[in-house]
Amino acid sequence: MKQSGVPDIEIDTLDRADIVLEPWSWPFAAERRDQIDYHFAGLQRRRLGVWNGRILLLNRYAIETGVLRGACFEADYASLCAWRDWTFPDASVFNFFAAAALQSADGAWLVGEMAPDTAGAGLLYFPCGTPEPDDVDENGAFDLAGNLRRELLEETGIDPAELAAAPGWSFLRDRGYIAFMKRLTARQGAEELRARIMRHIASQTRPELVDIRILRGPADLDPRLPPFMVAFLEHAWRQ
Repeated sequence: MKQSGVPDIEIDTLDRADIVLEPWSWPFAAERRDQIDYHFAGLQRRRLGVWNGRILLLNRYAIETGVLRGACFEADYASLCAWRDWTFPDASVFNFFAAAALQSADGAWLVGEMAPDTAGAGLLYFPCGTPEPDDVDENGAFDLAGNLRRELLEETGIDPAELAAAPGWSFLRDRGYIAFMKRLTARQGAEELRARIMRHIASQTRPELVDIRILRGPADLDPRLPPFMVAFLEHAWRQ
């Protein structure tokens, strides 16, 4: 594990992540239920596309010889939003997710701009999303690759099977966020790939993304990129 060039962000490489679902009652969610519900009601009034579903959060992990082993638990999205917006009052919990680090054949990275009615309105991300109970298989194991595939398909219309996948994962920890980045390279150049995704976005009734940005180098960095995204991109451009 090492610090990235972006302050307070840890970055590592993993061969795989073994995460299991375990029953656990989150004290934060129970003790602050009324405050959480009030906060979420205000968020829903501002962002009409936000709804309170069941999600997964990570509460235990360790990395050894390229393998992350950990446990996740089930919670509600309202609790996640309050915990995030209140600057992670429980430091033992992490919002973890797989992110499709989508690269074009000519070396550019493509990121999506979140729609105005989403919880991350205006921010720029690789295709990703909060894990859900459906991402857990019959043996209780979290399917990281399956979560990645679902989010990439939903947001871009692209199946990872069409793309060249780099081995392993990039692990980035930024305060309460843990991102598992999978490098995926398309056969198309950046402009053609963007046009394809934009057609998919236009076909959706309520898309999560409203635009796709092409990033070719540090000069294209945008303040709407979260710190862990900046750390990943700067690390990739240095290689």
